[in-house]
Amino acid sequence: MAFLKFNKSELVNLSYSLRREIILASKSGAYCNTSIVTCNTRRYHGLLAVPVAQFGGYRHLLLSSLDESLSLRGKRFNLGIHCYGDIYEPRGHKYIVDFDADPVPTITYKIGEMVFRKSLVLSPDSNQLLIKYELVASPAKVTLSLKPFLAFRRVHDLTHKNAAARSEGREIPGGMAFKLYDGFPDLNLQLSSKAEFKGGAYWYDNITYSDEMRRGFDCREDLLVPGAFELTLSPGSSVVFSATAGEPAVPAGLKRKYTALVEKIGPITSFHDQLVKAADSLIRVTDGKKQIVAGYSWLYTGLLRETLESLAGLTLYGKDDPKEFEEILDNLIADNTQRLFYRTTQVESPLYLAITLQQYIAYTGKAKRVWEKYGETLKKIIESYAPGRREEVAMHPNGLLWAQKDGIALTWMNAYINGRAVTERPGYQVEVNAIWYNCICFTLDLCGSFGDRKDPFIPKWSAVKELIEKNFQPTFWNEEAGYLADYVDGYGQNMDLRPNQLWAVSLDHIAVDDEIVSQVMRVVNAELVTRRGIRSLSPRDVKYRGVYEGSQTDRDLAYHNGCAFPGLLAQYCYASFMMMGSSFIKRAEWLTEGFYEDLSKHGVGTFSELYDGDPPHEAHGAISSAVATGALLNINWLIEKYKEERI
Repeated sequence: MAFLKFNKSELVNLSYSLRREIILASKSGAYCNTSIVTCNTRRYHGLLAVPVAQFGGYRHLLLSSLDESLSLRGKRFNLGIHCYGDIYEPRGHKYIVDFDADPVPTITYKIGEMVFRKSLVLSPDSNQLLIKYELVASPAKVTLSLKPFLAFRRVHDLTHKNAAARSEGREIPGGMAFKLYDGFPDLNLQLSSKAEFKGGAYWYDNITYSDEMRRGFDCREDLLVPGAFELTLSPGSSVVFSATAGEPAVPAGLKRKYTALVEKIGPITSFHDQLVKAADSLIRVTDGKKQIVAGYSWLYTGLLRETLESLAGLTLYGKDDPKEFEEILDNLIADNTQRLFYRTTQVESPLYLAITLQQYIAYTGKAKRVWEKYGETLKKIIESYAPGRREEVAMHPNGLLWAQKDGIALTWMNAYINGRAVTERPGYQVEVNAIWYNCICFTLDLCGSFGDRKDPFIPKWSAVKELIEKNFQPTFWNEEAGYLADYVDGYGQNMDLRPNQLWAVSLDHIAVDDEIVSQVMRVVNAELVTRRGIRSLSPRDVKYRGVYEGSQTDRDLAYHNGCAFPGLLAQYCYASFMMMGSSFIKRAEWLTEGFYEDLSKHGVGTFSELYDGDPPHEAHGAISSAVATGALLNINWLIEKYKEERI
């Protein structure tokens, strides 16, 4: 029985089906991303996008779509679907009678007495997409035609008709290879059964991506169809289509490989299984180097903050793999020396390393190993925030960090409109200083326990620790409002009610009194908590925007001014469990159940980057987010931990 459920009667309704996306991801960095009726609605959608070494390793879309048509007794039925302005043609979705996501995306079509099925699987460790076509039932033999739409462009861009594109391919075993432009790998299109390729290149103009059009982006592109493959299927027979980048496949082995890949996926029987599957898909291996993809299908790989926030969730709480945790972290540190030690536009990100390592210690108990392996890195990060070391941020005489660059957002709230930050937040930011204090305390504890007790680092930064303890609470606490200021600048406290204060009450080391923790959580509970994450701004604020829709400007205004972020739930749950212990278990379970209700929406089987702050809290942003997935795994781990303590 399928774990994820879909309303079969609604599949032919485009307002239902186009808002549901499948995402298949490979460790190689390749992906397949489209709607559940295989109509592309974003520029990022396509059947095979792969990283291209010649172009900096950025993902490029090679195969945009593949239109199938069936011919029976002189009648032709086209199963494809494309949008041209406000017209959909052909309208192959009208034949769809079923969609399943387990174990792989599978679409079933019914045309009279014909039943036809296609299933998609992406090789987990290479740039290969396999599609199995089955003629389940038919009154006679059927001619299957497959028409590939080629893009050969960066996933962020669009392509248009041009004379430079090479439409002619070359014959390879079981199919044809195409390379529209120099620098790209070959796109090898092959079939497990003998097929005839009928050439005749043609540009399909003004294919429209409805999601991009709705948001006011460039939304039209031209795609090249170099011809079509044709073959005959008998009732009960099947054929496997393969699209690979680089080396061609062996046609005779395509059916065996498809079967082996599907069997390897295994059944999904619980929400935790689905979380682990999503977590694994977000880990990429490039030239032997493991990294975390921040989100599919347009977020980047190896980002500092997103990796540090999600790393423990994806590798420890999801996969129980401390070795993979260290491997990814080591790669991250090696790739981010500038950001960690010299300059960054997200000033809290280097300091977040301490939180990530605290999670590692809580899971493995290996505090000494952390000090021996990462102690010098922690010390070097802290030293880099001393006066005169960084241009964007520096420690003041009161021990607090002041971060300011005119017009630049220096924290995670970094949306821009026309080059200006929407939430600049200059000065002392509450979460930056909370994470700063935690990092110093953590490093001092490790140094005192496992390092040289005569290390000059200890007295120097112990004095700073005492300064922060003296100044943090008076700087940020507002007695009248009953919560912590979001930031403090030259004009005083900014009292926008935001979730950033959660870091001040949820970390291992906090610089506020217990009574303040209780008051902060009371306000956060009343105004920021939703069943789809923590709002980025209180609904009582005039800047609040509860729906993430409209133009790019509209959405950028809403992004950190009302959207609810699943990733913030982890810090909220840490604080709540610290206050309430096991009595918070039921509440934590209730907060996570809402995400499981959404698994057949937005990104099928994945966990979205953000949600509307207003009910019914529709999903938006990247359909598969590393931070959201890691946070939910983190919360599940906390729930199980406190359940064990209660026994």
